[in-house]
Amino acid sequence: MASGPASFSDIGKKAKDLLTKDYNFSHKFTLSLLSSSGLGLTATGLKKDQISFGDISTLYKSGNTTVDVKVDTFSNVTTKVTVSDILPSTKAALSFKIPDHQSGKLDVQYLHPHAAINSSIGLNPTPLLELSAAIGSKDLSLGGEVGFDTVSASFIKYNAGIGLNRPDYSVALLLTDKGQALKASYIHFVNPVNGTAVAAEMTHRFSSTENSFSIGSSHALDPQTLVKTRFSDNGKVAMLCQHEWRPKSLITFSAEYDSKANNVAPKLGLALALKP
Repeated sequence: MASGPASFSDIGKKAKDLLTKDYNFSHKFTLSLLSSSGLGLTATGLKKDQISFGDISTLYKSGNTTVDVKVDTFSNVTTKVTVSDILPSTKAALSFKIPDHQSGKLDVQYLHPHAAINSSIGLNPTPLLELSAAIGSKDLSLGGEVGFDTVSASFIKYNAGIGLNRPDYSVALLLTDKGQALKASYIHFVNPVNGTAVAAEMTHRFSSTENSFSIGSSHALDPQTLVKTRFSDNGKVAMLCQHEWRPKSLITFSAEYDSKANNVAPKLGLALALKP
C-alpha cells in the first residue's frame, strides 16, 4: 500500500540501488516481447569469463494470476505462480524447479496500512522457514527478519533495521549478520529534475572492528542518458553510462578499476536490453 511501510527488504534499498544496480562487468543481452493478450517472452544471454549461458522465460498474466516459466542452458525449468488478492491485501507465490524436487517454496505477502509481512516456507520434509515484518508508515519503518533451519533446529539469520524516507533523502540503519555487523546508508536527491543524487554506505563489523564504505553518485545528462560513479575503500573505482536509445531499450556500459591491483586490467561490461 502506498501509505504503508515498505517490506523489510526495502529498507536501505534506494541507496543500495544507486551504488550497485545495473553495474555489470560481463557481456549481457536481453530481449523482451509483450503481447496484448498478457503473454510475455524474455530471452537473456550472458558471457562471463569466456563462458556463455542464458535462459528463456515466459510470463502470462490473467486476472489476478501470473505464471512465470524459465528454462536455462543447464536444462533447469523454474516455475512461479503468483496469485494476488486471494485474501484482502494478500499475495501468494508458489515456485519450484525441475528436476530439483526439494526446491518447492511458498511465499506469502500481507500489506496493511501500518505493516508489511512476508513469509516463506520450503515445501519439503525439512523446510527452511523465513519471516520478515516492518511496521510504521511510508516515511518511517521499523522491522526485522529471521530464518530458521528445521534440519539443524537453529536460526540461520536474524536482522533488524529502521528506515526514514523523505522526498529529498532516505536514511537506513541495519543490524545484519546475526548482529555481527552494523550497516548505515544514506541517499540525498540533490536535484530530482535532472536525477542528480549522492549515496553512501558504511559497514562496521563488531568481531574484527573493521570498517568499510562505498560512496556513489548519479546524474542524468539528458532524459535518455544516465551516468553513475562509485568509489569504495578497497580502492575500486567504478562508472556506468546508460543510454535509452529507443523507448524502453537500454544500452549500458560499465567499467571498474582496482587501484590496488596495478597488474590487473580494468573490468569492462556491456549490457543491451531490447523491448520492441
